[in-house]
Amino acid sequence: MNARELALRCRELAEEKKAEDIVILDMRKLTSVTDYFVIATGTSEPHLRALIEELTERVEAEFGIRPRAVDGTLKANWVALDYLDVIVHLMRAEIREKYGLEILWGDAPRVRRRRTRRIPVPVEQVTSAKKAARTKM
Repeated sequence: MNARELALRCRELAEEKKAEDIVILDMRKLTSVTDYFVIATGTSEPHLRALIEELTERVEAEFGIRPRAVDGTLKANWVALDYLDVIVHLMRAEIREKYGLEILWGDAPRVRRRRTRRIPVPVEQVTSAKKAARTKM
């Protein structure tokens, strides 16, 4: 497992739990503190709690690691899970807007999703499949 894989998996797990506005920042050229920030918005205190539990449990199960530190509190509406090379920031929208990590670290490139390459299907196969479907009706 490398830091990028962990950051991508944290984004996937946050998406599964319906986190909003998930961003991964590549911090490698800007700081020695960490390689990646994963920033995600939770809609409520219970939602943040669910995100924290899901990420810590699944990352431990899949990668065998726990956060080195968990900073912040649910009451503060911002919790950071520190996995050394990846720091996951989970926060409410108003806190995210107030502190503006994406603006503060605006020089950090965003990690984009990999686009899945579609393999074109030959027209003959599509046409014959449509004909076969019509004859079955």
